[in-house]
Amino acid sequence: MNKNMGSADKMARIATAIVIAILYFTGVISGTVGLVLLVLGAVFLLTSLVSFCPLYSIIGLSTCPVEPKK
Repeated sequence: MNKNMGSADKMARIATAIVIAILYFTGVISGTVGLVLLVLGAVFLLTSLVSFCPLYSIIGLSTCPVEPKK
């Protein structure tokens, strides 16, 4: 599993997951929509921790910086 997420992408996903969690646990979002967003936030957090997004690999996208050739 090659890394395909850059640091800016990871930080954006972590921030989004934190905002979703805060909104859910304070009761701003609830019900089915709240649960779906909470699961999405968990997926964002997990993918940012492992630096790999399966959807990116399917569509051939990578936000990792290009390593200089030696």
